[in-house]
Amino acid sequence: MIHLSPLDKMWLSFYAMGFMAISMGLIYVSRHKLSNRFLKFIFALIAYALLLFSFFAMIYLVFSGPSGGAK
Repeated sequence: MIHLSPLDKMWLSFYAMGFMAISMGLIYVSRHKLSNRFLKFIFALIAYALLLFSFFAMIYLVFSGPSGGAK
């Protein structure tokens, strides 16, 4: 298992939250603003890939335990 420092865990959580926000916007655009089926598919594929990465990042962060505090 990869052991990240507490600062790296913080950045990973920020990236995951940002990717969730980006995927929300991409899904909205692909469903409501685009008419080209190929572009809709590409946008949705990127959005779901970002969402899947965010899911696994958050699972790792939650189950990796506390950061250990200041030493």
